[in-house]
Amino acid sequence: MPSLLRAALLGLATGGRSTSGLAALTLTNPSSDGLLGNRWTRRLAGTATAGELLGDKLPQTPSRLQPEGLLPRLACGAVAGAILGSREGGSRRRTALASVVGLLGAAAGSRLGVAWRQQADRRFGADLPGALLEDAWVLSAARYASRPRD
Repeated sequence: MPSLLRAALLGLATGGRSTSGLAALTLTNPSSDGLLGNRWTRRLAGTATAGELLGDKLPQTPSRLQPEGLLPRLACGAVAGAILGSREGGSRRRTALASVVGLLGAAAGSRLGVAWRQQADRRFGADLPGALLEDAWVLSAARYASRPRD
């Protein structure tokens, strides 16, 4: 899969769960060098993702479309795209483009996730089934998009 398409997929996943793209890149990093290869960074990424998966279901969690929920997702999507572009040896221009694609993917993923949860709420009388399916999709997409190229 082309790197820009993978950056978009990482962004979409990040729109669903803000930590998913960066955590996936950290946990699939092929090297033990640098910040992403550090064992403490890997532990922090796993813990942050688990915390977000739980916290997302709480009724007091603000909407991901509010600035306090959306802006971090956009930033994380942009950073995830940039890391992916850089990790795959892209030029500065290609890495910057991957960053923009990740940001746009995060914006789309945020809106699509809200629509999905609203649909689940209408269908099942609660958004929890939709949230759990979204979790599965987000984790799968982030893992697939972040895996090192063959």
